[in-house]
Amino acid sequence: MQPVESHTRIEPETLKALEQAILLPDMKTGKRLVEELSSRHGYDTLIFDVFEPLLTEIGERLKRNEASLAQSYVASILFDDVLKRFESADIPAGREGHPRLGPVVMANIEDDCHPLGRKIVSTLLRVNNWEVCDLGIDVEAGKIVDKAVEIGARVIGLSAMIFTTAENIRKVREEIDARGLAGRVKLAVGGAVFRLRPDLYEKVGADGTAPSAFTAAALFADLWRKAEGSG
Repeated sequence: MQPVESHTRIEPETLKALEQAILLPDMKTGKRLVEELSSRHGYDTLIFDVFEPLLTEIGERLKRNEASLAQSYVASILFDDVLKRFESADIPAGREGHPRLGPVVMANIEDDCHPLGRKIVSTLLRVNNWEVCDLGIDVEAGKIVDKAVEIGARVIGLSAMIFTTAENIRKVREEIDARGLAGRVKLAVGGAVFRLRPDLYEKVGADGTAPSAFTAAALFADLWRKAEGSG
């Protein structure tokens, strides 16, 4: 794995130890290092200067079959631990001085019960000043669109782990179209199956997908602007 390049004064030996814990993989050591880093450098640094390049690198290695699913899983669990610490630290979500954005709806599509990726994206959206209504796992299409209409969401974010559950995203597209909301409510999708098959999002009726959780905020902003332009 390429070493993480940080623009902060994080100790190189600590970063190397964290990378090694993921490569082994060694969850216990990884959690200890995450606790040390968060206490010394804060959550913004840990999220954006450590885990963003680290998870991006792992994602690229997975595409080249140079990383294992176990390594990816450990890295994701450790990052989820960072986000849980961030949320429990009573730190206001969002960046000071930046406008509030949204609201948007997030959910795992019907029959999909893999919450980790969705939870990570939801928290990162909040960090980037988005108001997020997270409906959880295994949510029916009608309930998702009902909530979007209720809160005035112009973007719905859907997560699916495998192809068979990704197929259920079509039901949300059909629900949006049947209610005359085409163009005014956009669909963003993500999950392991979309990283393996980047063209799949169009086939299931979505408007876009992001290559990583860290690029989701930019995707949501782009889709929101397009939805506004549709009236």
